[in-house]
Amino acid sequence: MSDLDMNVSREAITLRMRVEDKLRSAISAGVFKPGQRLIERELCELTGVGRTSIREAVRQLEAEGLITSVPHRGPVVTRVSVDEARQLYAVRALLEGAAGRAFAERRPAEPLAQMFKSVGELEVAAKAGDREALIKAKTRFYDALMRGCGNIFIQQMLTNLHNRVTMLRATSMTHPGRLQKSLKEIRNIADLIAAGDAAGAEKACIDHIHTASTVALTVLSDLEKESKKETLNDRKASSFGKI
Repeated sequence: MSDLDMNVSREAITLRMRVEDKLRSAISAGVFKPGQRLIERELCELTGVGRTSIREAVRQLEAEGLITSVPHRGPVVTRVSVDEARQLYAVRALLEGAAGRAFAERRPAEPLAQMFKSVGELEVAAKAGDREALIKAKTRFYDALMRGCGNIFIQQMLTNLHNRVTMLRATSMTHPGRLQKSLKEIRNIADLIAAGDAAGAEKACIDHIHTASTVALTVLSDLEKESKKETLNDRKASSFGKI
């Protein structure tokens, strides 16, 4: 046997994952805004951990697409363009439709119970107006959907997509009038899966994503226009100052 030490420190891995989760949650909840620079020293102060843990967490979130490393600026929260979001939602609709169909055909008890529990948590969070709880409950709902479908490849691909979707989910769910409709759509998906209606569950999943994407793309488009307008105004102001 080689003398190479293969021992892994469980504590270090747990700490790294906890830092990742904190930063991921902060991004998805909008605490860190798209385009915002993430300064290592400030992140250390906020989380109470060292630079090594922060760097490891940032590298992981960069691999997930939540953070982008910009030359001469460092890590910033990724901006999702309207075109990227459109492509993302199109793939997501296909995968979640397939997941809903497979889940309804299989109906494993534990993921199904988790799905209905998360639906209840969503409804409670909606009444309380708790945005963070809404996002967490929605994440648990999709975790149940992915596990319940029984397809590890769909699960892997959706996990990667959802890491990017978390930033858009708050955008669509908090749009005026969207939340209550979203809750009805999610409850309907769970009911169709429980009833074993594979075709109905597939369609309900696809329809839910299409509706959410319409709202999110509209908001993103407006934000993109505002950003371009601000950039143009900044350039004009800069040029005026040089005259």
